[in-house]
Amino acid sequence: MSHALSAAVAGFGTGLSLIVAIGAQNAFVLRQGIRRDAVLPVVAICALSDAALITLGVAGVGAVVVAWPGALTAVGWIGGAFLLCYGALAARRVVRPGALKAEGEAAGSRRRAVLTCLAMTWLNPHVYLDTVFLLGSVAADRGSLRWTFGLGAACASLCWFAALGFGARLLSGLLARPAAWRILDGLVAATMIALGATLIAGI
Repeated sequence: MSHALSAAVAGFGTGLSLIVAIGAQNAFVLRQGIRRDAVLPVVAICALSDAALITLGVAGVGAVVVAWPGALTAVGWIGGAFLLCYGALAARRVVRPGALKAEGEAAGSRRRAVLTCLAMTWLNPHVYLDTVFLLGSVAADRGSLRWTFGLGAACASLCWFAALGFGARLLSGLLARPAAWRILDGLVAATMIALGATLIAGI
């Protein structure tokens, strides 16, 4: 295996290990995929955002991000509040399933899905620490092959979000009943609220 291919594979594996976890962004992409609602723009936003952040990290911006703890604190407060609100809306769908259709139609707009996805991606300080700082630090060890490493990490992000968003429709049959949606929304609510509380508590 050539050095370049080895660096790309290492970047792919490292990027995948950071992305494949239960989190706000993944839960949102999964729900959009199951509902088949604005899947392409949501997947594109997640993958392109990760690619941009990885690029910043490989370019050495990670040190600058960590040097500004005040900025990360502000992002943490805003992101935590956003996740708590989104979690509350999901919990409301569990308690009041009758409101699911009307709210689902409102949330089904492409614009709302795009804005929500952007908020979940860019208002999470862990994204900056993991993608920019951590991946950037690991890439720096690759020397002249750091950009190849970063390319591998970006490819991992694209593959993961595409599989999650477009593959989620395979679960639509299991979620044909309203009760199944209530369970899914319950899991989404628990995930969002827990992550939002964790962000705020860690500030």
